[in-house]
Amino acid sequence: MNPVLKLLLEGGGLTTAQIAQVAGLTEVEVNQHLEQLKKDKIFLGWRPVLDLSREAAAAAAVRAVIEVKVTPERGGGFNRFAERIARFDEVESCYLMSGGYDLLVFVKGASLQKVASFVSEKLSTIEGVLSTSTHFMLRSYKEQGFLLESDEGPVTRLNVAP
Repeated sequence: MNPVLKLLLEGGGLTTAQIAQVAGLTEVEVNQHLEQLKKDKIFLGWRPVLDLSREAAAAAAVRAVIEVKVTPERGGGFNRFAERIARFDEVESCYLMSGGYDLLVFVKGASLQKVASFVSEKLSTIEGVLSTSTHFMLRSYKEQGFLLESDEGPVTRLNVAP
């Protein structure tokens, strides 16, 4: 595996200088690896991990997870559905799943009504969509491997009654 890619996967928020030091490369070599990974469309960009509950304006956004059941298309299977759904601006992520539903879609909107409108007017009206099940995210405790601290003080264990 590409040593820079391995460090990107495991190293979290390392700088290019830190990646170079750990990988035994120069910073120029790390940047060359990053450029090649970008060209190969493996490395798509850096993304910060934010605790949006601390920012009033950002916290106003509503996030939801939607389970979608579809009838696969002849010749396109699930891929055409996933690609079509992924193109909507409201969609943050879209995954093909095994189990009780076919696609798992992460959506963001300005309000509950905006997300509900997206589901009822855009997503569920796509031909071949059999059903949707929407789950609204109420609070985040961990985001992309980072624990989000609460203002409620230190976390303690629950008391166990004898």
